[in-house]
Amino acid sequence: QVQLVESGGGLVQPGGSLRLSCSASGFTFDRYWMYWLRQAPGKGLEWISGISTGGGITDYRDSVKGRFTISRDNVKNTLYLQMNSLQSEDAAMYYCARYRTGTLRGQGTQVTVSS
Repeated sequence: QVQLVESGGGLVQPGGSLRLSCSASGFTFDRYWMYWLRQAPGKGLEWISGISTGGGITDYRDSVKGRFTISRDNVKNTLYLQMNSLQSEDAAMYYCARYRTGTLRGQGTQVTVSS
């Protein structure tokens, strides 16, 4: 079955960086666009980035453009999200997903931004 396992979250100070990873299994990874979403406490699930099957096309929500970079390694079946210049508003549970809506997503990794 489809399995997505996120890792790399943690506590970071404002302005800091984190790199999230998502290990995928149970499906042909390189045949799917992949996505990152997040959910802050008391808020809905929010799409933040997507990447094409080969990695050549990427897309971001405006609030993270220029700070976050999505990438993938189709040999390792792994999706990444490099997050720089983190702000308090970025604190959330982060999920990787096979669909932009968040359908078929992992259990998430928590990102906390605090001084």
